[in-house]
Amino acid sequence: MAQGVGPLVFPQRLAEGNCSPHENQQMKSVCLCTIHQQVQIRHVFEQAYAALEKAGIRAVVLKGVGLAALYDDPSQRAWSDIDLFVGKNQYHPACAVMRETFPKALKFDEELDHYKHYNLIADGVSIEVHRVSVGLVHPHDIRRYEPFESYGMAHACEMKYQDASFLVPEPTFNAFFVFLHAWEHMLSKGANARQLYDLTVLLHRYKDQVDQPRLKHYLQALCLMDVWQLFMAILVHHLELPQDEAPFYTPKVESRAEHLWQDLLAQRLVAPKANEPTPATNRFVRKWHTMRERMANADRINTYSPAYARHMRAAILLSGMKRLFAKDRHWE
Repeated sequence: MAQGVGPLVFPQRLAEGNCSPHENQQMKSVCLCTIHQQVQIRHVFEQAYAALEKAGIRAVVLKGVGLAALYDDPSQRAWSDIDLFVGKNQYHPACAVMRETFPKALKFDEELDHYKHYNLIADGVSIEVHRVSVGLVHPHDIRRYEPFESYGMAHACEMKYQDASFLVPEPTFNAFFVFLHAWEHMLSKGANARQLYDLTVLLHRYKDQVDQPRLKHYLQALCLMDVWQLFMAILVHHLELPQDEAPFYTPKVESRAEHLWQDLLAQRLVAPKANEPTPATNRFVRKWHTMRERMANADRINTYSPAYARHMRAAILLSGMKRLFAKDRHWE
């Protein structure tokens, strides 16, 4: 359950019939709760998607139901929120549509242009309206990622889930995005095995649609090829992805990949926090404290990917200088 794959694993465990009655009851309960939760979320999702369509706003579904539809049995992929990418130009109108569609929703007023998404909770379901798909730090990464995102969303393809039809990102970009989202979690609040299994299922389903030269360009542009290869080693050796469906797989990274996998299973992929409280008065001292914390995180990542750790350190310095001398700092 901690790894997010209970609904995926439990049906097989139940079929094996070698668990205690109490364990069987617990696993059945999880599977039934997941199905019930998906029915509730799907109802809210259809309302939200239809409202945006009616308003002439084109939304692309990220993660969640778009990935569940790729599984042999969608109920085996748990999803708890709704992520709708609308882009920067449609961001504010889309937020307004969501507020109008769900007037009783718990709302968050921070609809600011530097945020990754706007969030509200309707009928107990979190809806995230995305102006961008990921939150990058390195200024060069942000600039390079934008055309990749634009292409992936402009060439979105139709996905069907039961009797619902919606748009999901173009296959090559979707693979890159799902990978990047998992890595983003590893860099910050931690990740789980479900995110890697999502990538496994996606690469298997899209094995004939992934444009490898374009994917290689995406990875190299953001200094992520080494990290991608770590993921591919894990997918091949632990999640049963055929090697010929794992782009750029190499055995050279296997020891580091195994280290990453074991730390993920042990839930050791959480960014470090400084022990002392952040000073609240002197802004320069506060910035120094934040930079030390982020550099400690880069040291953590260095044990898995020294190449990306170097990239992180450059991003921390460049982003820190930009924020330190920015004229508009209302977001601090």
